[in-house]
Amino acid sequence: MTMKILLPVDGSDCSLRAVGHLIAHSAWFREVPEIHLLHVQPPIPIGHALAHVSKETLHSHYMEESREHLLGAQQRLDAAGRIHTTHIHVGQPAEVIARLAGELECDLIVMGTHGRTGIAGLVTGSVASRVLHLAECPVMLVK
Repeated sequence: MTMKILLPVDGSDCSLRAVGHLIAHSAWFREVPEIHLLHVQPPIPIGHALAHVSKETLHSHYMEESREHLLGAQQRLDAAGRIHTTHIHVGQPAEVIARLAGELECDLIVMGTHGRTGIAGLVTGSVASRVLHLAECPVMLVK
């Protein structure tokens, strides 16, 4: 049975280190793991500004933003010959990561300890610590 790994990234240096760590330690796995690369786009608050924006425009915005954040990770995985499936979701990052890991029946989540929020995220409760709390599978955090 192939191991399934969820690899959430946000384009930060820390998330790219997690990608590099997974690539560098792929010998740990008996078989080549099934890698699911994920970017979670935080939702834009619905308000007056969005009242005149179409669903298609909003969807395009989320896709474009996510592609930017995924590019570095995709390039590293491709260069290492690691086949992966890319997922783009909109929502609260920790909740989406934990939910998708469950839906995909992932055996492991590999992610950076902090992302774009940096030190502020450590003070207010980071996505990584929330994922540790919510996920039903093991979580490997990479500094």
